[in-house]
Amino acid sequence: MALETAKNARRVVICAGTGCVAGGALEVHAAFVAAAEARGITVVDTSDAAAAIPDGCVGLHLTKSGCQGFCQMGPLVTVYPDNILYTRVVAGDAAEIVAETLLGNRIVERLLYREPNTGRACKGADEIPFYVRQQRTVLGNCGIIDPENLDEYKTWGGYEAARKAFTQMTPEQVCQEVLEAGLRGRGGGGFPTGLKWQLTLKEKNAKKYVICNGDEGDPGAFMDRSLMEGNPHRVLEGMMIAARAVEADEGYVYVRLEYPLAVERIKKAVVAAEAAGILGADVFGTGHAFQIHVMEGAGAFVCGEETALIASIEGKRGMPTPKPPFPAQSGLWGKPTVINNVETLATVPLILRHGAAEFRSAGTEKSPGTKTFALTGHVANTGLIEVPLGTTLREIVHEIGGGVTDDTGALTHGPFKAVQIGGPSGGCLVAEHLDMPMDYDSLRQAGAMVGSGGLVVMNQNTCMVQIARFFMQFTQNESCGKCVLCREGTKQMLALLDRVIDGTADESTLDLLEKLGQTVAKGSLCGLGKTAPSPVLSTLRYFRDEYLAHVRDKRCPTKRCRALLAPEIDPVKCKGCTLCARKCPVGAITGEKRQAHTIDPAVCIKCGACAEACKFDAITGV
Repeated sequence: MALETAKNARRVVICAGTGCVAGGALEVHAAFVAAAEARGITVVDTSDAAAAIPDGCVGLHLTKSGCQGFCQMGPLVTVYPDNILYTRVVAGDAAEIVAETLLGNRIVERLLYREPNTGRACKGADEIPFYVRQQRTVLGNCGIIDPENLDEYKTWGGYEAARKAFTQMTPEQVCQEVLEAGLRGRGGGGFPTGLKWQLTLKEKNAKKYVICNGDEGDPGAFMDRSLMEGNPHRVLEGMMIAARAVEADEGYVYVRLEYPLAVERIKKAVVAAEAAGILGADVFGTGHAFQIHVMEGAGAFVCGEETALIASIEGKRGMPTPKPPFPAQSGLWGKPTVINNVETLATVPLILRHGAAEFRSAGTEKSPGTKTFALTGHVANTGLIEVPLGTTLREIVHEIGGGVTDDTGALTHGPFKAVQIGGPSGGCLVAEHLDMPMDYDSLRQAGAMVGSGGLVVMNQNTCMVQIARFFMQFTQNESCGKCVLCREGTKQMLALLDRVIDGTADESTLDLLEKLGQTVAKGSLCGLGKTAPSPVLSTLRYFRDEYLAHVRDKRCPTKRCRALLAPEIDPVKCKGCTLCARKCPVGAITGEKRQAHTIDPAVCIKCGACAEACKFDAITGV
């Protein structure tokens, strides 16, 4: 559907997702208002008020959208109906865009995206490889509509799927439609959503709940946050359909406290839906009630686990409980409860609107549909992407992502080293997986998982031992401490990794690390503990030679582990000022004045005094 504006107006959409806001998007918005008014342009800050622009006047519909995905190039500004996308816009650019594009019908070439390899300027999203190779369905309206405008969401077909569920379908039919679509949970495990709903529906209880799990805690992941910020009404509509499917009359959106913008927009969406009579005691005049509460989480990663999340809502400490009973049987306050993550619920309205067959037209047979990923790390184009399940890693990294970069952000034109998928719960994929389809079953066979969808790309300079330690440190800190294997096992795994990094480990350390990881995975109570060893076990599997270099040769191949570096002075940078030699407490540095100095590794105690004193950054490994 094309964006509608008055015949004498253009529409400017400014990305106001968290990333672009941090980059100055709100200042850009204010600058557009000032620049337009200075030129006599009537500014309308809501897209449904075209009539407010008098005939004969030039008008501007100015919209703050959610995340447009291309985070690397933000703040982003799109001009409709021209479909011009301007990148890295600052407040000072607004006046030029108003004068050149809105009034002069000319493109500001310097603000267009240019392909790194060819330098070709791309006018809009339909010419940029980052967008062209995606299939944005769940993210379709994110970055286009005003997330705080209910009327605009309804203009794009919003709440029609929920209306259909409540007025034309039975709960059993809703469950069956989602089951036939093959939708699998987008939060990590990939459990069939329709089956989860059927299990909750069959429970006979007058009180049932629907919970939207917005406790997205994986490092580098921001898919759910962007959906809640960019299209909150879609999430609420998915909850309504879930409520109809399981016969629930109350729901909770559980959002991380660290997502203030998502919390704000979800709350506004609830208020707007209630005011419009969409939520409340009489949904679509059917006599069915559904009320939604928004709760801010306490910031614990373990609360992403459904039973720990339930405990948190109940006012208890967020700690998991054994299953069974499952939440479908006994969940929130002991009542049958269905819990789905944000992306899963945002997908549901598309299924009811277009049908199960249409949903299955993308993805694979056992993993139908699309999946959002947060693409970060050593890759040219970082951001939020959406591709059909089954898309290969090569397409994501080299085509959508634009290729691997070095530590300065420049393209290396070389192979990537690994991708960490699924955050602390996932595993790493390597070059041999480049052409493997990215779906639930294929990733599980490779020792990884889709998880929530975080993708961290790593170049050849990345130390995989340190990557494993980073994720182990995270999960060890986030362990609730309830079960011994997770509480103590992750602590001991972290200590073993530290020994590898500081050069005190041997080959037996790796065997112990591997066995301990397998034990923690097998015996932990909840998903956090069961998957905590995954980054360690997968890096041991694919990069054992790198681990062996650390423990056998006392050498870090990437020169990232300070304890394993030989102290040395760069003869090119060294000016022979002798300051380092004078600061060395053990006399390890020798050399003539105005000549390059050297360090004796056998004498050096790696105190760092020389490097601290050096004004030329010539000393490493101390």
